[in-house]
Amino acid sequence: MKTQPSASNPADMICVRGAREHNLKNVSVSVPRDKFVVMTGVSGSGKSSLAFGTIYAEAQRRYLESVSPYARRLFNQMPVPVVDAIEGLPPAVALQQQRGGSSSRSSVGSLTTLSNLLRMLYSRAGTYPAGMSRLEAEDFSSNTPMGACPRCHGLGRIYDVTEKTLVPDDTLSIRQRAVAAWPTAWQGQNLRDILITRGVNVDIPWKDLPKATRDWILYTKETPTEPVYPGRTHEQVLEAIKHGVPADYNGTFTGARQYVLNTFAKSQSAKMRARAASFMVSSVCPECHGQKLKAEALQVLFAGRNIAELSALPLKNITAILQEQSQQLKKQTDATGLAAYGIVEALIERLQTLLELGLGYLQLSRGVQTLSPGEYQRLRLGTQIRSNLFGVLYVLDEPSSGLHPCDTQALLKALHGLLDAGNSLLVVEHNCQVIRHAEWLVDVGPDAGEKGGEILYSGPLDGLKSVSRSRTRPYIFDEIKYGQAVPLKPKEWLCLKNINWNNLRNVTLDLPLGVMTVVTGISGSGKSSLTGQALVSIVSKALGQKEPVEQPEADDNDIPEVAESAEPAGQVVSGLQNIRRLVVVDQKPIGRTPRSNLATYTGLFDQIRQAFAAVPQAKKQKMDAGWFSFNVAKGRCPRCEGVGSIEVELLFLPSVYAPCPECHGARYKPEVLAITLNGRNIADVLNMSVDDAHEFFADSPNIAHGFDTLRQGGLGYLRLGQPATTLSGGEAQRIKLATELQKKRAGHILYVLDEPTTGLHPADVDRLTRQLRQLVAQGHTVVLAEHDMRLAAQSDWMLDMGPGAGDEGGQIVASGIPADIAKNPASRTGPFLREYL
Repeated sequence: MKTQPSASNPADMICVRGAREHNLKNVSVSVPRDKFVVMTGVSGSGKSSLAFGTIYAEAQRRYLESVSPYARRLFNQMPVPVVDAIEGLPPAVALQQQRGGSSSRSSVGSLTTLSNLLRMLYSRAGTYPAGMSRLEAEDFSSNTPMGACPRCHGLGRIYDVTEKTLVPDDTLSIRQRAVAAWPTAWQGQNLRDILITRGVNVDIPWKDLPKATRDWILYTKETPTEPVYPGRTHEQVLEAIKHGVPADYNGTFTGARQYVLNTFAKSQSAKMRARAASFMVSSVCPECHGQKLKAEALQVLFAGRNIAELSALPLKNITAILQEQSQQLKKQTDATGLAAYGIVEALIERLQTLLELGLGYLQLSRGVQTLSPGEYQRLRLGTQIRSNLFGVLYVLDEPSSGLHPCDTQALLKALHGLLDAGNSLLVVEHNCQVIRHAEWLVDVGPDAGEKGGEILYSGPLDGLKSVSRSRTRPYIFDEIKYGQAVPLKPKEWLCLKNINWNNLRNVTLDLPLGVMTVVTGISGSGKSSLTGQALVSIVSKALGQKEPVEQPEADDNDIPEVAESAEPAGQVVSGLQNIRRLVVVDQKPIGRTPRSNLATYTGLFDQIRQAFAAVPQAKKQKMDAGWFSFNVAKGRCPRCEGVGSIEVELLFLPSVYAPCPECHGARYKPEVLAITLNGRNIADVLNMSVDDAHEFFADSPNIAHGFDTLRQGGLGYLRLGQPATTLSGGEAQRIKLATELQKKRAGHILYVLDEPTTGLHPADVDRLTRQLRQLVAQGHTVVLAEHDMRLAAQSDWMLDMGPGAGDEGGQIVASGIPADIAKNPASRTGPFLREYL
């Protein structure tokens, strides 16, 4: 490691000694307090392990030691870091890349606490109808029994079924499973046999049944019990009853709607709940019309709007309204006017901070679940700026994520505001624009996983020039140049018209096929609405695809998504015949349980298990491929059920995981581990990295090819058995991309990606670009929404959204090859694109 000498007093440094968290190799490093410190390195190099897993985790541990043991249980405690010592560590606040929780009630207003002030404003200074007594602040909250709409309980939407969702194909008979929402196998047959007993004709098309009969089957709340005689007709059933023939059993009927709602609300099985959700739709509550509040609260006005209407406006519009009201309230001298003026001024002050962070297009009512990780983090950053804390270490995870280059300057201004208030900044970042503003740089690497975990450099930015092993240096000092590639010419065009969704208004999209198209635009301009939502929804429906987005397996704690009745509007007017199918490659997890990993997701583990089953010793013991799966009972360790570890709960401390005492972490029974392939057992293979596995299976072309594709995506450092829950969004997306490249699909595929460079080092972006180019070389079309100008410059076609954000955006302001966009005066992206052309 090279370290530049510093004039800083050692007493003003945070000194880490012997850090061994994850892949960190017993590293020691010192960084100054009260400075803008940036940590860089390729994805998986160990940056986050040092910043969050070590420094912030230790700060949290020290704080929690001062909290009572009982209160400690209420915190989401990080594991105790593996480190010898950390000195000079101030109190720390972590602002990480994450989405909000699973609660649909959490909003921008609640996250920033602005809704609290707004409720107080309406309570104290709202205009009430004549005769209405004043309400308390809680009466303006949809999250309290006092304020929530009684029909939808404050959700703004109601969840129910329709005949179309319960019976998708009304040409089928009940025997042919027309009522698709009913359970399969025996329980579904039971419901059918009960209907036979009741005299319903189960062999004619559903549409030919009397409406009264159809409605009763779907919507009845009755639960009649009937004798069941499987395999008999209604007439034969009546004859059996007449002659006293005992029934096989007595069955209880449940209407299809009741079955779906009960399963969705009460089932302990995540898969069952998810299946029930697929038959449901959500629609706007007919009582509050989506405004979530009781009628009385909605009658109170401020500036001519009720609280729901004001909360639905963009933050910049709310700020303008409050500034206008402030001038009027300033003249008032009564108690109500003075109180209102104070609240309005506090709101304006907090809103201005969010506007400076480029978030003026968001609404207070917008759900936290719909925010990008970058938006979520910047909202929290805005809240911290107004907290006026002093002497705090802020640890941030890629705060520039999701930001257009023109918005990054506002972010840097906000970060310097925290510094000027007497705090320290430790930022994990890939954005060269941010890195170049660092006062102190820590470069981790040189590569990822086991080939990383070293401190290559720690010191002022200029000192990185002399560090030859750094993967960051060439990008910071512009040592990598890109010649202007000759863009590929489109083979055909796909045309969509009248696109309406979010801020998109009657947009026409002409999309070139057989090339790579990058959609750019400032944050909130409508890139994701156009590509990841409208394009995907409209084209998938036109192709007859129901689920274009791959869904990971459900977790028992998940809340399944219910389809909304509202969806993007628009039509494909030409070019659809050129596309066979649509594939979305997103950053969602490839699995939500530790049993999922890259080997299982890519299908390579199936081939590996078959290779082990083909070993003569395995054949002799009649062990098929199932014996080598840790998800199948016959081969896995019975004690840990194939997990490899057991959870040890500590009452007042974070739970810890210890290796299984029976298999010692190997996951399998001894007889399975005794089977070896080229001297390695199945547990040894799962512990291999992708690089090692590629070499190990060199004589198996299909398996080796799969691992080679993963290596080309920069994932050679990942272990085959590494739980999917430990993978970043960027890693998950690259695994999905590698899986697609392995398949070599026939026919023309339209691939859609939304900001795929999020979380990627510039060197990894280059790898990603090469993989996307491979898909185009195979004859497919790639469309991605993106902020990375280097990637955009290497595209064949660009669409620039704007001109502004929110209601001021939603239009395609420029389209053409990158060189044309760079010269287009209407494009706010053009000036940042020029340096890469």
